[in-house]
Amino acid sequence: MFKVNEYFNGQVKSLGFNTAQGPATVGVMAKGEYEFGTSSKEVMTMISGHVSVKLPGSATWQPVHAGASFTVAAKQKFQIRVDEDSSYLCLYQ
Repeated sequence: MFKVNEYFNGQVKSLGFNTAQGPATVGVMAKGEYEFGTSSKEVMTMISGHVSVKLPGSATWQPVHAGASFTVAAKQKFQIRVDEDSSYLCLYQ
């Protein structure tokens, strides 16, 4: 039913669940910088806080505020810099 995930020594935590659109996670990230890899396409929407992302093939950081989304293709790595404790919803497609 639900799956609890913890990464980076507890700095990032998420709760996995299923939606009508497919699998998803809702989670929180502490201030810091992280690198994630994707197994499927991910659409991440920030719920609260502020982050910057460096998407695959980009040399620049893109700011992402609460309410905004970004997409990462399958089998890619991306970097995320969390400027303040933040929360997100991630849909896997």
